[in-house]
Amino acid sequence: MKNKKIYVAGHRGMVGSAIVFKLQDEGYSNLVSRTSSELDLTDQAATEAFIRSEKPDVVIIAAAKVGGILANDTYPYPFIYENLQIQNNLINASHSNDVGKVIFLGSSCIYPKLADQPLKEESLLTGPLEPTNQWYAIAKIAGIKLIEALRRQFDRNYVSLMPTNLYGPRDNFDLETSHVLPAMIRKFDDAASNGHAPVNLWGSGTPMREFLYVDDLAEAVCFAMENNLEKSLYNIGTGKDITIKELAETIQRITGHEGEINWDSSKPDGTPRKLMDVSRMKNEGWTYTHDLKEGIQKTYRWFLENRDEIKEVKM
Repeated sequence: MKNKKIYVAGHRGMVGSAIVFKLQDEGYSNLVSRTSSELDLTDQAATEAFIRSEKPDVVIIAAAKVGGILANDTYPYPFIYENLQIQNNLINASHSNDVGKVIFLGSSCIYPKLADQPLKEESLLTGPLEPTNQWYAIAKIAGIKLIEALRRQFDRNYVSLMPTNLYGPRDNFDLETSHVLPAMIRKFDDAASNGHAPVNLWGSGTPMREFLYVDDLAEAVCFAMENNLEKSLYNIGTGKDITIKELAETIQRITGHEGEINWDSSKPDGTPRKLMDVSRMKNEGWTYTHDLKEGIQKTYRWFLENRDEIKEVKM
């Protein structure tokens, strides 16, 4: 089992790197990776040739074009087109070259904006999406359906895991393109270093969000790889959420910021609430281990240790 050849697509990102570290910790040594300069996953022929040549036993798809509300809303075309290219090429190449296991990673934004809470896997495609991130969501929904179709038609042991909002070491802390939690860490740390200046945040602070430490997702991926899961789609999260205001106050305390927090209600809030029903995966035998405060503390420590080297991701 431990000598399985495993290809992690997107191994340099926050999610992919956490998965690689977890696999190594678990004793897997036959890991395959390529940087984007070595392999362009939007190139169908190159992706097909790579999978055919390497013949991995497992393909884990953590490669994606990602970003927060601003990035999704500002750059809709690459968020739908490039994500469709990446996942279509990897999933089809895996199938055509008889890869035994594929784990496709997506996001909780696949669910309708006003779906019943907590979000169940059965809620997929039951209503309109949140407009600001619909481009990314539609691409990921297509990937989910590719996995489902391959399971149904060819009995493939492929599975889709949909994590809630992720955070952790090696996250994107660029204020233009990052998600809410790392952006807050950056803003509060900058403000604390600048005489505890006021911090301006988008929206009203009332939306509720669920957050999962990235190492917990890595554990879920290993679990899915090592077990034959009954369904094609699983939510991955904590099953607990807090308001954005509570999140901001938690990060403010952890970073030591003592200034004011100003909320700009003219900016969009996004989906009112996004809480995952994680009972399906829990029934399979997996659950998370990091609580939110512990995860933020670990993330902030990593941020402080790597602040000078952090590369700001530009679109």
